[in-house]
Amino acid sequence: MFQVLAAVWALLLGMALIMIGNGMQATLIGVRGDIEGFSTFELSIITSGYFIGFLAGSRLTPELIRRVGHVRVFAALASFLSAGLIALPVLAEPWAWTLLRVALGFCLSGVYVTAESWLNNAATNETRGQTLSAYMIAQMLGMVAAQGLMNVGDAGGFVLFILPSILVSLAVAPILLSISPTPAFDTAKPMRLTTLFINSPLAAVGMMILGGVFAAQFGMASVYGAAAGLSVGQISTFIAMIFTGSLVLQYPIGWLSDRMDRRVLICGVSVVGAGVGLAGFLSGSAYPVLLIIAFVFGGMTNPLYSLFIAYANDFLEIEDMPAASGGLVFIYGLGAITGPIVTGQLMSWVGPKGFWLFVMLLFFAIAAYALWRMTRRASVPVDETGAYVGVSPTASPVAVSAAQDWYIEQAEEQDAQD
Repeated sequence: MFQVLAAVWALLLGMALIMIGNGMQATLIGVRGDIEGFSTFELSIITSGYFIGFLAGSRLTPELIRRVGHVRVFAALASFLSAGLIALPVLAEPWAWTLLRVALGFCLSGVYVTAESWLNNAATNETRGQTLSAYMIAQMLGMVAAQGLMNVGDAGGFVLFILPSILVSLAVAPILLSISPTPAFDTAKPMRLTTLFINSPLAAVGMMILGGVFAAQFGMASVYGAAAGLSVGQISTFIAMIFTGSLVLQYPIGWLSDRMDRRVLICGVSVVGAGVGLAGFLSGSAYPVLLIIAFVFGGMTNPLYSLFIAYANDFLEIEDMPAASGGLVFIYGLGAITGPIVTGQLMSWVGPKGFWLFVMLLFFAIAAYALWRMTRRASVPVDETGAYVGVSPTASPVAVSAAQDWYIEQAEEQDAQD
């Protein structure tokens, strides 16, 4: 692992700084929006804008890279990203924030695509799995660290918006000064959604529903906290616990994934997630209980993303896996776009607890569909399933594709040994 870190530490440092900036602005949207008097529904539209931009960026950035190259695309998008973060407090209007969030989502997606292609190029067949793991850990640690920085300034001022802009600007230096020769860039054309659904209905449907859950987690958690009357410090701790849970519980769920029927595990994780949503809905104002709920909530949401990818692979030929990963990411993005809007509407109807009601209903839907799918098709024997590799929902399709490459390499090695 130390050898891996020595080879890619600058890339990991740069991406961690970018994740800190991203995590801060995601939390600030809810907190500052409440101060500015934005309605819950307006904030849900603003949040949805981020995922519209992110999905568009993941689709269009590869073409930009082919035209002008990795370095120019990365530098330009990072520059726009830094400027957009500063513009948020200057243009404190719902329509302006919606447009800015679309732009920020596009820029962040493009930055991830570019940096992850460099990261994948720096990895070898022997180190790809460890490199991906280190990258996902850096992402989660960046998100957690972002919440700690929320307490260094006043959410009603400019400092908390300037700080992530500075961090993004600083992140460019270690990445651009340490990159290896520009890698060849190629992405597989996403599999048709109908084909993906035929091969793995549970993965396709589950990914779309999970997109809504993660969008609520990433974009609406701070809106919920502000609406529930939590202080800025309490909101940042609440969100930090969500991402801490996703980091801590990723490994044990992955370990179980390689040793049991993945549909049973998907169902079990979703049932726990639904229970967490119910607990949040009934918890009242007990803040310590809320932190425990947040930890388990994050620990159920993020590993499900990797579970669905691994489960889809169990029914695919090796040559179809890269295309399937693109299709799954696209389906996930569609769910993420609609998630905040539905969450915001529920919160408008029933108050802040609408956040947990939304989470509970979506997790329950995943569990119910997984149970139904168990009656429609036999499971793949555990000894014939492929390996689980943890991938964060915040990653771009390039990281998911790299995870698929690692999965294929492991499958081929196992076949050779057999």
